[in-house]
Amino acid sequence: MRARIARVRSASRAFLESEAAGGLILIAAAALAMLVANLPGLSHDYFHLLHLETGPVISPKYGPMTVHLWINDALMAVFFLLVGLEIKREFVDGQLASWEHRRLPVVAAAAGMVAPAAVYLAITGGGELTPGWAIPAATDIAFAIGVLALLGSRAPASLKLFLTTVAIVDDMGAVAIIALAYTKSIGSLALAAGALVMAVMYVLGRSGVRSLWPYLLLGLALWYFVFLSGVHATVAGVLTAMMIPVTRTPGAPDSAESPLHRLEHALAPWVAYAIVPLFGFANAGVSLAGMSPAILLAPLPLGIAAGLFVGKQLGIFGSIWIADRTGFAQRPGGASWAQLYGVAMLAGIGFTMSLFIGGLAFPGNEALVDEVKIGVLAGSLLSAVAGFLVLRFAPPRGARRD
Repeated sequence: MRARIARVRSASRAFLESEAAGGLILIAAAALAMLVANLPGLSHDYFHLLHLETGPVISPKYGPMTVHLWINDALMAVFFLLVGLEIKREFVDGQLASWEHRRLPVVAAAAGMVAPAAVYLAITGGGELTPGWAIPAATDIAFAIGVLALLGSRAPASLKLFLTTVAIVDDMGAVAIIALAYTKSIGSLALAAGALVMAVMYVLGRSGVRSLWPYLLLGLALWYFVFLSGVHATVAGVLTAMMIPVTRTPGAPDSAESPLHRLEHALAPWVAYAIVPLFGFANAGVSLAGMSPAILLAPLPLGIAAGLFVGKQLGIFGSIWIADRTGFAQRPGGASWAQLYGVAMLAGIGFTMSLFIGGLAFPGNEALVDEVKIGVLAGSLLSAVAGFLVLRFAPPRGARRD
């Protein structure tokens, strides 16, 4: 009797399911942050807690560590570690493993980053607001999948998979932007030390070390050196992920013995249910005291909101249509054009990454950061509602001629 190989459940499917629930928690965390930031009895305590100095001074560039810094620079490095693991696995043995599968997500993600940036720059007119060009370029996969989850069977699995792969490529672009566009100065000595740490991790991988602890300890050291170097510390999470070994087993590519598999599945619930919602709670709160609805028409919030809502759908849907019509790549199977348009709208939910990049674009300028939050919240909410409605009432493929 032939032995049957037990296949471990795909990490992509588990990721989609956990992100759906995590996305709903993220939405609740963002709403709670806005509520607390505007309640007279709690607003002061909310902002005081975020800026509470906890020490120590790890880098003179940042001064004493605060609660906000620990969340944005340390906990978010764990988020980027998970992102890096997902990227590596998809390229090694997933939906991005072959060029045939990469074509459409890469083109859609690239167009979905360029078009929002162009819309933003057209509305803001550049000048002192130019550093914010990348804010509407990112997609929040947790938030978007959370909205898709509300649709149940009305959202085909092919749409969820396509949105996830586009978001993964999008994350790669966001990491590159953070590392290159938002690094003012680089400490060469610290960066060299970080490179040495990565070299040790590479040697461990080539030597067959499969225990996770050496990589995690070295990853912590890498985070410290990247933090000192001036490159944003969260990049260390992605670099660490690239060094985590992958064990490929015939018949079970998502092997349970693979270090990457074990770490990804261990981190996923913590990131989805704790780290990302905590980040949302710490970064979505903005006091509306003294503001009028006209703030939405100010260049910065309007540029961000329009970039997310208009730029994303134009870039992603337009690139899918052109790729399909020219034969460069086929659109996802089982999805109608109306459903693809709805997903392109959902990609305009830029919440987590947009808020993150916004803080890097205008460091120390609380007034502009508040405007960033308003623009991100408005654009993301509009994209979520519009995308949900389109998908809710869109006929499935085959219901009528496309």
